[in-house]
Amino acid sequence: MSTASRMLLPVVFVALLAAGVAAAAEDGRLNQPPEGFTPLFNGKNLDGWWGLGTTHYNKYRNLPPDELEKMKEKSRENIRKHWRVENGELVNDGHGLYLTTNKFYGDFELLVDYKTVAKADSGIYLRGIPQVQIWDYTEAGGKWGIGADKGSGGLWNNAKGSPGKDPLVLADKPFGEWNHFRIRMVGSKVDVWLNGKHVVKGAELANYFERGKPLPPDGPIELQTHGGEIRWRNVFIREIPRDGDK
Repeated sequence: MSTASRMLLPVVFVALLAAGVAAAAEDGRLNQPPEGFTPLFNGKNLDGWWGLGTTHYNKYRNLPPDELEKMKEKSRENIRKHWRVENGELVNDGHGLYLTTNKFYGDFELLVDYKTVAKADSGIYLRGIPQVQIWDYTEAGGKWGIGADKGSGGLWNNAKGSPGKDPLVLADKPFGEWNHFRIRMVGSKVDVWLNGKHVVKGAELANYFERGKPLPPDGPIELQTHGGEIRWRNVFIREIPRDGDK
């Protein structure tokens, strides 16, 4: 196989994966994972999730199990006010705590579809660390001055000018259409594909909560939201063994 052909393989794989998930959604097979992936959202209810805000989960992870469970249950009161399941989609009203997985993940590949509205702002926390950015990329959204003109998918909380801070290309679809993320995290490095385009390539995710320190070895996936309705579907994860991608 030629070098050019080998270089094309990852691109083709991403395109086929995105197309497969999109096709499954369009013909009614919502929330059915591709081979090797596990659903984080069952399409029916909020089982498997609780709520956090912009808070480092390390503050809570070492609590006694009974205290942690009480805190989780209390957070779910807020989650039930602002999150709902509708036609196989997770829907948030733009307010409240961030939907947070009960389970912690180390190295992984995450697939997720989202659809949002004008002037909304959102993101995905990886191992409890912010974040893969989602926002209104239009001038009318009011955030061009801080990078929204470059589009979604960047590691927004990285330092200004650092690799991954801004997406390499604008890949957002117009409002009213579903967007598809593929996010791969191994060690501290993150790759992000948005709608089949490689918008972040092997960039280090900065430890927002403990600047200068290594990232935690594991943590929750969090779906952040504020400023407007956002919908999520087809939320799938594949854990990657620490001894390599298998």
